[in-house]
Amino acid sequence: MQHKRNTVLEINEMRETLEFFITCPKGIEGLLLDELRALGASSARETVAGVHAEGDLELGYRICLWSRLANRVLLILERFPGSDAQSLYDGVARIQWADHLQPDGSLAVDFTGQLAGVDNTHFGALRVKDAIVDRLRTADGTRPSVNKVNPDLRVNVHCRNGEVQLALDLSGTSLHQRGYRLQQGAAPLKENLAAAVLIRANWPALAEQGAALADPMCGSGTFLVEAGLMAADIAPNLHRQQWGFSHWLQHVPALWQRLHAEAQQRADAGLARAPLWIRGYEADPRLLQPLRNNIQRAGLGEWIKVYQGELATFAPHPDQGQKGLVVCNPPYGERLGDAASLVYLYQKLGEVLRSECTGWQAAIFTGNPELGRRMGIRSHKQYSLFNGALPCKLLLMDLQSERYVTGAAPNSAERAERTERAEAGDAPAPMETSARLSESAQMFANRLKKNLKTLGKWARQQQISCYRLYDADMPEFAVAIDVYGDWAHVQEYAAPASISEDKAQARLQDVLVALPQVLGIPVSQVVLKQRQRQAGKQQYQRMDRRGQFMTVNEGQVKLLVNLTDYLDTGLFLDHRPIRLRIAEEARGKRFLNLFCYTASATVHAAVGGARKTTSVDLSKTYLDWARRNLSLNGLSDLHQLVQDDVMKWLEQDRGEYELIFIDPPTFSNSKRLDDVFDVQRDHVQLLDMAMARLAPGGVVYFSNNFRRFRLDSALAEKYQVEDISAQTLDKDFQRNTRIHRTWKLMR
Repeated sequence: MQHKRNTVLEINEMRETLEFFITCPKGIEGLLLDELRALGASSARETVAGVHAEGDLELGYRICLWSRLANRVLLILERFPGSDAQSLYDGVARIQWADHLQPDGSLAVDFTGQLAGVDNTHFGALRVKDAIVDRLRTADGTRPSVNKVNPDLRVNVHCRNGEVQLALDLSGTSLHQRGYRLQQGAAPLKENLAAAVLIRANWPALAEQGAALADPMCGSGTFLVEAGLMAADIAPNLHRQQWGFSHWLQHVPALWQRLHAEAQQRADAGLARAPLWIRGYEADPRLLQPLRNNIQRAGLGEWIKVYQGELATFAPHPDQGQKGLVVCNPPYGERLGDAASLVYLYQKLGEVLRSECTGWQAAIFTGNPELGRRMGIRSHKQYSLFNGALPCKLLLMDLQSERYVTGAAPNSAERAERTERAEAGDAPAPMETSARLSESAQMFANRLKKNLKTLGKWARQQQISCYRLYDADMPEFAVAIDVYGDWAHVQEYAAPASISEDKAQARLQDVLVALPQVLGIPVSQVVLKQRQRQAGKQQYQRMDRRGQFMTVNEGQVKLLVNLTDYLDTGLFLDHRPIRLRIAEEARGKRFLNLFCYTASATVHAAVGGARKTTSVDLSKTYLDWARRNLSLNGLSDLHQLVQDDVMKWLEQDRGEYELIFIDPPTFSNSKRLDDVFDVQRDHVQLLDMAMARLAPGGVVYFSNNFRRFRLDSALAEKYQVEDISAQTLDKDFQRNTRIHRTWKLMR
């Protein structure tokens, strides 16, 4: 719109055209365009995250009231050139703000875009606010105030390519906030995005045909309520009390009241019809009452019923055999630890749909399309959408047997039995609990079985309850798998460059499907971590706070491990041989353990008969863990634990030790350190100080896992140095000979 002196009210009275920009989530611009045209917009065109449209003020009101997809309705007042902060101020000040806001009113400014001299959005908003206030300030000093939460006028300013677009926000708060969802779960779907999913799934047309709708994982009920609003012809913002135009001076209450009354009449007529069969199921009983409260606030208590129910028992049976739409937003697996259970969840969802919903339609909204493919049903359409910043896919499926990739629908007898159980109030018969293996998953499972046969027998013979079962034996399955009793600890490596990210994700899910079946353990006892090269303190950072410890056996000792809270578990399995060697050599000796971590080597030394042990580490967390390991084995206070910087402690210590073990980190920059520790740079000084504490005839074992480490050749000129790395690799680590390097040093 070019600069005009006419007020918006004058333009509207002359029925001239106003310009609007209607914002929406990315990915649904085309749907919004269709919706706005249906509401009467002319010359509408879509752009990124919004649609430009033209019409009169009545159109603006209709969009506010009826749009199921919009975020905001912006009425563009002015466009003008802007080159810097001063031109921004001048352009805003030229507008007749007295036509829009009282001098004692309140305002808020939303500023986006870039402009020379405007370093941040706060400063840009401040300059716009100053221009409006200065224009409205009266002789007695009355001026508008700022109210960011509930202003009389919300001004939207966007700068791009030297042009300033200034608009009034007619919506006020975002239109996705319908007002019914005051209580919600942990990861709610925004209402307008839920509406977009339903529209893509053709729910409005299905509702006109009297179809049913079910959500087997309904959470806070957003799909259910949005579906009910559509089916009952209720304007999504019918009950909103406060609007961006409520205190705007050019608001036309009579026009708004007419449109609102029409919408109320349509809602009353819609609710008077026989309600459709709309049902939701939620496993968590704590969510049921908040969910029902949301439905009541939306006025749909007679239309929507919700029940507590697990996915495995989901079996919709609408009245008179009507077909319908299953819609859900299953978890995406944003936390790595969720991945193992999610593979089963999606496969279970696929089994339920094939078993109970043949003849229906399904709309599955997921941020993890690879998990979607685990359902065993071919989608006939896919749409790209965004849930906030997260790219997602909407998978639309015809639930017909010819679309099923794995498994078949139950035969008529099985279906009849399940129907009879449901009608009698009994839970449906439990469904198959083990996931089906794809061809690649079966290939991986075969390798695991082979490894388990040989390594499992070896571990039992060695009295070992934790060992490495698999270590990227096949490059396409880039994981390490460690067995801890009846638990599995999976660490994902970076995939080879030749493997695409999608394929790597698919292979990881193959691992998570096959592993519990091969080991015969529940999926809940599989822990997944993404293993990347970590530096210094990062490898010790807390990942969770479950505090769940378990006891494992290694030779004659018991040790505590924690599979969930940290990247490492508290026990470096590859050092098992050196720990067992220490146990054999420790009898009657004074043992020093530097960078002791959870002191597993100290426990071996003490159980092996060490006269005294001293263990040094900077971490209080791991020294507390070490204390528990010692106590678990009935060891006394003769075993000293010292919290200190190892290098600093060695400078001050005057003790003498017959046996010393040193396993330093590659790099450490803990805030407790006076200096950064680098094993390549500092190992000579470290070993010299340790050798100074070595008793005659004593031994130092030095190890680290820095793959590019080179032992300084000058050390061999001062001490007897022997590389014993090959002797410190047990059967379960012989595939990875570079897991660590170990040297034996003597005087």
